[in-house]
Amino acid sequence: MMKKRFDKYWYYRHSVQSPDLEVRFIQKCYRELKKKKPQVFREDFCFTFALGCEWIKLDRSYRAVAIDLDHKPLNYGKKNYLKLLSVQQQKRLKLMHSNVLSRAIPSADIVGAFNFSYFIFKKREDLKQYFRNCLRSLNTNGILILDCFGGSQCLEANEEKVDYEDFTYYWDQSGFDPISHHAVFHIHYKRKREKKRERVFTYDWRLWTIPEIKELLAEVGFRRTHIYWEGTDKNGEGNGRFSRVKKGEECESWIAYIVSEK
Repeated sequence: MMKKRFDKYWYYRHSVQSPDLEVRFIQKCYRELKKKKPQVFREDFCFTFALGCEWIKLDRSYRAVAIDLDHKPLNYGKKNYLKLLSVQQQKRLKLMHSNVLSRAIPSADIVGAFNFSYFIFKKREDLKQYFRNCLRSLNTNGILILDCFGGSQCLEANEEKVDYEDFTYYWDQSGFDPISHHAVFHIHYKRKREKKRERVFTYDWRLWTIPEIKELLAEVGFRRTHIYWEGTDKNGEGNGRFSRVKKGEECESWIAYIVSEK
């Protein structure tokens, strides 16, 4: 249902995120690789910490840590998501206004950086420092989960749109520099019978490739890295189901998860 007031965080969640499905994938990865039950999930670059809230709901023993540098989405999550949890569930979720590079961040069985948030690190040494901090803060048998995207379509300016019942979502890549692999992205929204809202969210990223990421993870000390590739439906579109593969597909646009074991 469309909200009367334009709430950008509400539209982001309903067009970009599927927290209930994502936490089940996270749980599946850990059980598949470690043959045991995880407990603590840390959501880096957590935004409104929707995943942390869903993780808590999966099991009474699960705990979550949510970290972000931006007060606004954290406060939004407190007002809109945290209050929906029971008192006992809230006690198992720790919120932190902090830098993911800090050595003071709590340890976890699983660390996740989603929605390509770590692409904000444009220099190799900065991304390596982040991965090093993740390795250090993971518990024994811990795993790091990242999402990643790419494909030939990402090597040029383009705009995609998705129509929902009451609004349209636009993912706009405004350009691409093949020398630096830097690109700027915008999210626009248009509600029915209203003007298009331009640049509701903007991201200035480096587009890292899977081989680059795997090499950095190995350099900092992760033992093994696995790729979970998205399957396709009968129309050749992504179906939201990911399986572990040794080789990817040549696609104009793809999404994958990178899962690394301590």
